[in-house]
Amino acid sequence: MVDTSDSFPTCPPKHESFNHRMADGGSPRTWSRVYGIEDGDRRFSVLRTYSFKPDLPRSDSYISIIPLEGEGLPKGHRKADFGREQNTSGTLSVLHLVVPLFKAIRSGNRLARKLALMLSLNVACSTVELVIGLLTGRVGLISDAFHLTFGCGLLTFSLFAMSLSQKKSDEAYTYGYKRLEVLAAFTNALFLLFMAFSLAVEALHAFIQDESEHKHYLIVSAVTNLLVNLLGVWFFRSYARINIAYRMAEDMNCHSVCLHVLADSIRSAGLVLASWLLSLGIENAEALCLGLVSAAVFMVALPLFRASGGILLQKVPANVPSSALSKCLRQVTALDEVSEVNLARFWELVPGHSIGSLSIVVKEEANDEAVLRRVHELYHDLGIQDLTVQTNHF
Repeated sequence: MVDTSDSFPTCPPKHESFNHRMADGGSPRTWSRVYGIEDGDRRFSVLRTYSFKPDLPRSDSYISIIPLEGEGLPKGHRKADFGREQNTSGTLSVLHLVVPLFKAIRSGNRLARKLALMLSLNVACSTVELVIGLLTGRVGLISDAFHLTFGCGLLTFSLFAMSLSQKKSDEAYTYGYKRLEVLAAFTNALFLLFMAFSLAVEALHAFIQDESEHKHYLIVSAVTNLLVNLLGVWFFRSYARINIAYRMAEDMNCHSVCLHVLADSIRSAGLVLASWLLSLGIENAEALCLGLVSAAVFMVALPLFRASGGILLQKVPANVPSSALSKCLRQVTALDEVSEVNLARFWELVPGHSIGSLSIVVKEEANDEAVLRRVHELYHDLGIQDLTVQTNHF
């Protein structure tokens, strides 16, 4: 019988690791540190791809990627240290929400302080209205108090977004927290559109019921709310225009706060005007005033709703014309080294920070570095700050 033990060595047990020591004291087998594959094993092949990013000047919109653990990071800045500052699930605790808010208010952020002061006045007004409405049984006061409370909740979210957006990017949110301000602006715009719809329904109801007597006890409440909201408009008067060119995420958030308090001011002024017209004996004055207020609030909120919604839906950047993007795409396709463009996507992370992604097919003899440099120059001149280009070879 032929002994085959020397020609067919026994395999190690499955429960042992790859770096086990042989039973006879021999050296262990060599394995790749990443994939666990022997040197020279060609069972796996990778498509030859290249990605290039030129050295652009560092700015506030530059996104820093945290290196992996042990790759040039000093002690105290490695992965284990980042884990002490946030939970691995990526969710924010109440402490992570409240602490940046107070830091933003105490650090001298004037807009955050003004918004906090306006919120305090609105909360005081809504509390007084609710207490008086419950004691006197006035349903109108209770309804207006709940309206103010809901509006204060949205403005509080804007204040949180204003403070949390100052945090730097981390492992959970690699792009940072700037988009919170866009989300707050979208929420305020959505609330204003809902307010316009509810005012239109209320005006239609007043017209059908032919109400000729207005609830005069609401005049004091309307005047108080008008004064508080006019103070908010004065605080954010720099963002009082309906259409504004957003340069940063902070501009969109502050603009939404200004439009919010402006719409509340228009609503309070409409109630005061309706009461005065009814006292003069003008019929359907309430329906007319509420209808005008509804139209004004709708016109104020619609541009902001479109702008913030377009960013959240990753629409093409508003500051880059579609014709310019098409022209750049034609220029890239016309390069001698490029065969075709498989994928071209462009969107806006926040106002003023545009991102792009390209996948192109180049010829086998092409110089990839020269092609990538040319593509980056074209789109960087167009305003795309963060561009990723992938080249594929056949």
